[in-house]
Amino acid sequence: MIIDSRITTLAEGLTGFSTALKKGERVLIDAFDVPDSIVIELIRAARRLGAHPYVQIHRARVTRELSLGAEEGQFAPHAEVELARMQKMDAYIALRGSDNIFEGSDIPAEKVQLVSRLMKPVLDHRVGKTKWVVLRWPTSAMAQQAGMSTEAFEEFYLKVCTLDYSRLTPGMAALKKLMDATDRVHIKGPGTDLKFSIKGIGSQPCGGLRNIPDGEVFSCPVKDSVEGVVQYNAPTVYLGSSFDNIRLVFKQGRVVEATSTNTKRLNEILDSDAGARYIGEFAIGFNPYILEPMRDILFDEKIAGSFHFTPGQAYDGVGNGNKSQVHWDMVCIQRPEYGGGEIWFDDKLIRKDGLFVPKSLHKLNPDYLLKAE
Repeated sequence: MIIDSRITTLAEGLTGFSTALKKGERVLIDAFDVPDSIVIELIRAARRLGAHPYVQIHRARVTRELSLGAEEGQFAPHAEVELARMQKMDAYIALRGSDNIFEGSDIPAEKVQLVSRLMKPVLDHRVGKTKWVVLRWPTSAMAQQAGMSTEAFEEFYLKVCTLDYSRLTPGMAALKKLMDATDRVHIKGPGTDLKFSIKGIGSQPCGGLRNIPDGEVFSCPVKDSVEGVVQYNAPTVYLGSSFDNIRLVFKQGRVVEATSTNTKRLNEILDSDAGARYIGEFAIGFNPYILEPMRDILFDEKIAGSFHFTPGQAYDGVGNGNKSQVHWDMVCIQRPEYGGGEIWFDDKLIRKDGLFVPKSLHKLNPDYLLKAE
């Protein structure tokens, strides 16, 4: 367990900056396999702001056991209760730890889909109607995923999560302005030749208000505009299953071919509903501290020099209207050591081998973001 004054700083950032709690507001602290110490710090930080904290504790092995025997008659009333509680909340803070990221790997696909479908209204209300932020909590399992000692990973985690996210603001504003004015996107790289339009979709900077760690600007393709192929080079875990070397082929916006080291399970997930084979998000990542994938999407989707291209649910406001119980952020890293690559907007080179090319975007490159370190 981390014992560090920076935990108090982190709790104050989550309640003050990320969710901006006000006097009298209700906040649900959703704690998944994390130490009591961070939950207590969040309770105290919320109270200092005059907010009313509520807490829910989860344990992955218990959740697995419930999901193994999931039935509509059991989970439908549960979802109604969870939705009623969420509708009472003004804010939501989730801390997600894990002793075993594969704890849910043996839950049958149909059970996972049942629970996801029934709980989706809760998720939709939380995302659309509350101030929310989600972060991972460092564990020995996460350190192992990252190939680091526990102590070194805890130091890395705190450095990433207490980054001065305001330093991202000018570069993100410039990238948003450019994306808002863009029609055609062309992404090139090893195994990747992908074209789509983001005309009229808009974009959203992410600088510590929704996820910690953070560092991306996202948009979304026009639903039927995606053509070509993308080869992802970051490993991923989704719904408790592991996938490497995912390759997707698109025609008229739809995934028509999907392969990976776990092709059968990949296609089961993409067949969850009609929207799962369409893309719900396109985002460019640039957190200068996060360089290597660790099978944890809240970190991996922010990798410096990466983009993610997400099958499934689109966000309200910055989306194409696609609906799905799936939202699967798949990541491709374009720095030279990962094979390089290019992102073009309307025939203008925007990023090459992980570095932004236009002068207006140079403040998103690591040499600027780390200059104050």
